[in-house]
Amino acid sequence: QVQLLESGGGLVQAGGSLRLSCAASGGFSSGYVVAWFRQPPGKGREFVAAVKWSSENTSSSDSAKGRFTISRDLAKNTVDLQMNSLKPEDTAVYYCAATPSFALLITSEGYKNWGQGTQVTVSS
Repeated sequence: QVQLLESGGGLVQAGGSLRLSCAASGGFSSGYVVAWFRQPPGKGREFVAAVKWSSENTSSSDSAKGRFTISRDLAKNTVDLQMNSLKPEDTAVYYCAATPSFALLITSEGYKNWGQGTQVTVSS
């Protein structure tokens, strides 16, 4: 089991950008899939993007494509989510999740390890 810690959240105006980072205790290792989910106020948790640590293969939600980019940083041992052109509807708690897996997973039930989340608020 790994402990995950998200950082980089905050308050930003519509159209602005934020970069979120996810770090794991002891670092990530091959065989892990790492993902970002988000939970808007009063709504359920939804998939944003995922990456395989070993290969950097990625998967993204339709809402994320063209605006958000997930990436693996070997030097920093983090998984980052670059968010551009932010909209008020992007306001949510953003969670990092990780699990041993051969495949990219897009459902929250598939992940064993979760961070506590970081708040992203986009003002209009």
